[in-house]
Amino acid sequence: MLNLKRAAIVLAITGFAAATQISGAQAAGWAGAAADYGTSVTTGAADRVINITADTTFVSVSNGETVQFKAGGKMFTWHFDTFPEEVRFDLSKIAPADFTAVPVRVYVASNPLYRG
Repeated sequence: MLNLKRAAIVLAITGFAAATQISGAQAAGWAGAAADYGTSVTTGAADRVINITADTTFVSVSNGETVQFKAGGKMFTWHFDTFPEEVRFDLSKIAPADFTAVPVRVYVASNPLYRG
């Protein structure tokens, strides 16, 4: 009888420890940082180019798309990799510090290929 109780206690402790480790393995959530929107990539990898002018107020891209942005002689290329739902944010969140442009909103449409 004592061995059965000991086995039950060991099993309970092992189960609790396993559950604790599993809960710690969750993916990181939304942080509001540039990494939440994707990554900077080399210029030659762009699917398309968007020229930012004084009249540009917003741009629309798709999740999974790689876009080169140009403004005032500067450029940078970004691969959009966001959370599944539609996202909107200021271009300045992902643009390099020397990329000066008018305030522009980026709208990222969800990609049906990424939906589960």
